Amino acid sequence: MKLKLVAFAVGAVVVVGGGYAAYDYYAGNHVAVQNVIPANATAQAAGGAVEASKLDGQWNISPDSKVYFSVTTSKETVNFEGSAVKGSWTLDSSDPSKMKAEAALDLKSISSGNSQRDEHVQGEKFLNAAANPEAKFTLKSFENFPKTWKEGEKVSFDMTGTLTVNGKPKDVTFKSDAVYSQDAIRMEGSTVVTFEDFGLKNPHAVVVSTENNVTVQLRLILKK
Repeated sequence: MKLKLVAFAVGAVVVVGGGYAAYDYYAGNHVAVQNVIPANATAQAAGGAVEASKLDGQWNISPDSKVYFSVTTSKETVNFEGSAVKGSWTLDSSDPSKMKAEAALDLKSISSGNSQRDEHVQGEKFLNAAANPEAKFTLKSFENFPKTWKEGEKVSFDMTGTLTVNGKPKDVTFKSDAVYSQDAIRMEGSTVVTFEDFGLKNPHAVVVSTENNVTVQLRLILKK
């Protein structure tokens, strides 16, 4: 009798453990947001002033850039990584009002580390990537854009523009940081939107119970 009870208990543990593992795979987070600005990018670590000639001009988003969007579920925050980012930024350090920028993310490139979940999120009921394959951003203005930059020093500013997803535009503001170092600009930014902003359904069935807010994070490396 005791042997049967032990066997039953072991079986129950296996079933519960296997069920949790399956739950964790389909509903859990498998993507870590990777920063592009070094942790030591501070005023103390900064070098000399960057000449305007090095800053001004067209900068292009490099292939190793990423865009992340994150949703908070009843269990944890789940991150999705978009790896196919393209675009450019025409920088004018003397007059930020003249600057232009645009970027696009191929929604088919997004990954949460779970291909089945990714297919659902990219599908017609959610991002509708087949009909609207790109999320696009077009710059409108900068606030608190720095007049001077120092090599290796982090600067902060607000970047406002129009974000278009699922064919629906919305004005957003990215709280942004950037560093100029070794002929490249590394930029990070964050904003919060909702599914309803773009006529999208909340993917409760895909990632358990999900909040309506979506955090969009930029991790961009730009080069001339």
